[in-house]
Amino acid sequence: MPSAKITKVLVANRGEIAVRVMRTCRDMGLPTVAVYSDPDRKALHVRYATEAYWIGPAASRESYLNIERILDVAKRARVDAIHPGYGFLSENPVFAKAVTDAGLVFIGPKPYAMEAMGSKTGARQLMSRAGVPVIPGLEEPVADADEALRYANEIGFPVMIKAAAGGGGKGMRKVDQAKDFVSAFQGAKSEAKNSFSDDAVYIEKYLEKPRHIEVQVFADGHGNVVSFAERECSVQRRHQKLIEESPSAFVTEEMRARMGEVARKAARAVDYVGAGTIEFLVDAHRNFYFMEMNTRLQVEHPITEMITGLDLVELQIRVARGEKLPFETQQIAANGWAVEARVCAEDARNNFLPTPGLVRHFRQPAGPFVRTDTGIYGGSQVTGDYDPMIAKVVAWGPTRHSAIRRLDRALSEFTIKGCTTNTMFLRQILNFEPFVKGDYDTSVIERHQRENPRWCEEEHSIVALLGAALFSFERERQMQARVAPGSHNARTMSLSPWRVARQGGHSWRR
Repeated sequence: MPSAKITKVLVANRGEIAVRVMRTCRDMGLPTVAVYSDPDRKALHVRYATEAYWIGPAASRESYLNIERILDVAKRARVDAIHPGYGFLSENPVFAKAVTDAGLVFIGPKPYAMEAMGSKTGARQLMSRAGVPVIPGLEEPVADADEALRYANEIGFPVMIKAAAGGGGKGMRKVDQAKDFVSAFQGAKSEAKNSFSDDAVYIEKYLEKPRHIEVQVFADGHGNVVSFAERECSVQRRHQKLIEESPSAFVTEEMRARMGEVARKAARAVDYVGAGTIEFLVDAHRNFYFMEMNTRLQVEHPITEMITGLDLVELQIRVARGEKLPFETQQIAANGWAVEARVCAEDARNNFLPTPGLVRHFRQPAGPFVRTDTGIYGGSQVTGDYDPMIAKVVAWGPTRHSAIRRLDRALSEFTIKGCTTNTMFLRQILNFEPFVKGDYDTSVIERHQRENPRWCEEEHSIVALLGAALFSFERERQMQARVAPGSHNARTMSLSPWRVARQGGHSWRR
């Protein structure tokens, strides 16, 4: 692979991943260029970059998915490389090809590898030919519901209906009984069409008590492919990951070696270059099956960085420059345990509805071995136009137990005023007995919601009530000190907060 000059990088993304990529670029002495839509004009990634350019209104198709506008910015800013982050155009082979055709370096895999792994059915066929185990299912998309139902009956329920294109849980349905199949099939096709402009779906066998375990791979342009310790991503809501850990409490050393070998084989099958992730579904008997390959940097890459001490974005840039990987798989040491929680602006008590708003106050957790990746700050706006994830909180510990406890503590320090977050829900899962024991699968959140273990005791509500009362008392005392003596406001403020409460100012109840 010939060497490429990278002296200035455009980050074709937003939010925490844009900031995270820019930080590594700054460490490497590389100026960065941000792009932003109307609601992101004052976003953190815009402030952090060396330069920033407007690319359109809020709608993604007119801004972050607009290839022509992004390339126009790259030309005006005179960059020589583009990093796509994750989401948006990160796995779009048309974008990757357009970048290279423009004479720029795409910090990611080659377009043909993206294309080969972008279709789930095509990837299944390719992996089968390469000797990679795949879940029993159709090798081609199926358009007719009756035909699909006949096949589902052949392999036996439950089955999964999956969109052939895209990811993120869109166009995906689990079907337990034949009588529910047709409506689920039609619903999956409709969602796939709306999400990916492609309604193709296929059928595969649903594994009982499945665990979602993935392997990070890295390949350079000189034929070297390495794999890292696995990441467990089984804590999911509607197929969206919420908590990830590395390594997995379920994987044995022998299984880890086999998964790594298969992951490297899968990457070589498409002549892969750069960072990628091979995702597996694992059954209760530790049989693992190829599910898909993400041809980009994963959201959960920080936990791999925490246990290895490596900067995966820096590796991406060095490989894109044409450098060789500086190590082999057996030289990658994994130390301790790391756990990541995705903090989202959503209300877990109200069916996880998004909660956009102005961030009036923001405090990140701190302390030893805690990392927070975020794209917000006090005074910024959390918009409802994009994904509700606003931060990732990661903790490392020498053992799994210590890492979980440290992450729980860190989340207790995560403070934001202006929008509701899911931090309390994340802490509940971290303290849920099946998760604590490592005995869980992809249904762990559903199980938690069914069992609904008690989280807050009566004394917690009493402490919260007293704290609110004392806070209000102190605030009114400070306000009274600022009011001119003898004024009407001063006479009103001289009333005790309890008299004000009787006048309707406050109401305290247990």
